[in-house]
Amino acid sequence: MPDTPVHAPVSPAMIVRQSSPANLEFPFHTLSERLTPPGQFYVRSHFPVPELNAEEWRLEVGGLVGQPLCLTLADLQAMTPHTVTVTLECAGNSRSFLTPKVAGVAWDLGAVSTAEWTGVPLSAVLERAGLQAGAREVVLCGADRGCLDEPAKTPGIIAYERSLPLNKAQTDVLLAYAMNGEPLTPQHGYPVRAIVPGWYGMASVKWLTGICVTDTPFQGFFQTLDYSYWESVGSLSPQMTPLSVMQAKAQIARPAPGETVAAGKPYVIMGAAWTGEAKIIRVEISTDGGQTWAEAELTDPAEAHVWRRWRYLWHAPDPSGTVTLLARATDSSGQTQPTKHTPERGKYMITFPLPIAVMVE
Repeated sequence: MPDTPVHAPVSPAMIVRQSSPANLEFPFHTLSERLTPPGQFYVRSHFPVPELNAEEWRLEVGGLVGQPLCLTLADLQAMTPHTVTVTLECAGNSRSFLTPKVAGVAWDLGAVSTAEWTGVPLSAVLERAGLQAGAREVVLCGADRGCLDEPAKTPGIIAYERSLPLNKAQTDVLLAYAMNGEPLTPQHGYPVRAIVPGWYGMASVKWLTGICVTDTPFQGFFQTLDYSYWESVGSLSPQMTPLSVMQAKAQIARPAPGETVAAGKPYVIMGAAWTGEAKIIRVEISTDGGQTWAEAELTDPAEAHVWRRWRYLWHAPDPSGTVTLLARATDSSGQTQPTKHTPERGKYMITFPLPIAVMVE
């Protein structure tokens, strides 16, 4: 791996939702391959990209461990590598479909992408450090930092930090240093980032520099004030809960919103569906705004943590007019997309079937 990051070119097709810091959307209507092409994987940034190089980078592992560690990139690369294919989705993907409009980056369909990640299991690093009794959570600390005013004003400069319960940290989390067979680029977390399969993208901390094992729940800004939602527990009033596992969701890639389709002709509607810790087992399509549904053909094998592409042969109606297309997914746990977005989810977990209006003429 080079000592300095390789700045891979960003595709001109990327949709700029924010330029500084960069928040770039994958043009979802171009979906074709299982892996998102280089330069088209969505970019989510909270602060400017930190300037890091592989020679000076260190990963500090501390807290409730028997042996604190200070690992170099060479130390990680000397451990047994693992490669996994994982779909990441921003928790605010499809926010532009909410009514009324809400605060946050106005993602459309493309804050989701899939890549092949190579690195070292977090569990192997925790095993080397040795967990002490009472360990409960693992806090992942990024090198990116700054001040924020929304959703609350920070007390000066803070770093991007998120925690994982110990059982998840010891299961399948990866400390990745390569993406699609190449070193990570700066915008995707060079030199090392976390990949948390099945969880929304906010958990996969980029530019990783610290791991802290704690015996108490982490209460950081991006764990409580942001990336959280209201959840009802028993008879008590709803409480704020950190976002975690992705929810089942299908999206239509083609036709794109506003596209014109020939009346009376066949058209292959296609897209992808994904979920959290289960597998997608069914995708259904409605071509009449949700009145009736028909099952789509799944074109990828069922695999946890990876989107599953699908297709549906539609005979566009004649005469012409505007048609609303919908897609909904069901996973192996029995979860099906809800019919509408609930207020408790706020500006996150937008998983109701998204209305794609197209013109038939």
